[in-house]
Amino acid sequence: MDQFRNIGVIGRMGSVKVVESLRQLKQYLVANNYHVILEEDTAGMLPGHGLQVASKKLLGEICDLVIVVGGDGSLLGAARELAKSKIPLLGVNRGRLGFLTDISPSDLEERLGQVLEGDYMEETRFLLDGNVERNGQPLGFGTALNDVVLHPGKSTRMIGFDLFIDGHFVYSQRSDGLIVSTPTGSTAYSLSAGGPIMHPKLDAIVLVPMFPHTLSSRPIVVDGKSEIKLVIGETNETYPQISFDGQMNIACAPGDIIRITKKPFKIRLIHPTDHNFYATCRDKLGWASEIAAS
Repeated sequence: MDQFRNIGVIGRMGSVKVVESLRQLKQYLVANNYHVILEEDTAGMLPGHGLQVASKKLLGEICDLVIVVGGDGSLLGAARELAKSKIPLLGVNRGRLGFLTDISPSDLEERLGQVLEGDYMEETRFLLDGNVERNGQPLGFGTALNDVVLHPGKSTRMIGFDLFIDGHFVYSQRSDGLIVSTPTGSTAYSLSAGGPIMHPKLDAIVLVPMFPHTLSSRPIVVDGKSEIKLVIGETNETYPQISFDGQMNIACAPGDIIRITKKPFKIRLIHPTDHNFYATCRDKLGWASEIAAS
């Protein structure tokens, strides 16, 4: 099948295991007459490759499929760059958990062959956009597939902020911050902070307080179309940060306003046909697969 004739490849930097998988991937794709385009930083890990090289942005314009070799963090970065291009992404897991990168290096060629022959399943995931304003002027912008997080940065002081959802005041809070997570991110940082696991198909956003200074603060699940506004208290002595997937940070100040909404573009993820969200949770989170003997 020819729907994936031009294939882009992105690899995580600084990993010997990633380089091993990149070499195997390159050899397989070239041997099967696919047109392979390496992302420019990835190309530096494969000297003498003899392949076309392109930026992430250009990959989104010329590729039919992009394969990401690394961990979930690598796929998060690629997703933010390529969401607008609507190019499907396939992940090869060279990280730890692998909720998003679900092809194992041990059966790379077999699973990849199935996908390239059209034997796969596809799903879409939404992202979040975050805008920071100061004195009515835009200060910064970011995109996240997992989560947008208000946190104290290097400080150990609590943050005072007001939360609004769709223009309605929800509460004022003093805490270490707030995690605003997609269903994709519900198995990441949000989970470690006590948030619920959300099925990826849900059109919902979860707000998880981080060490709130009240026992009544609990995670809130809201409609995915909601606009979330955070107003950093004017009396804060700290200058908190807003982070996007833990990979990009914007320094904020007392009085700043953060607006978080769903991004208009979704990413497309390709999985082997036996991919199952609950099986992934059992495997990655250590859930029991049978009733223990008494």
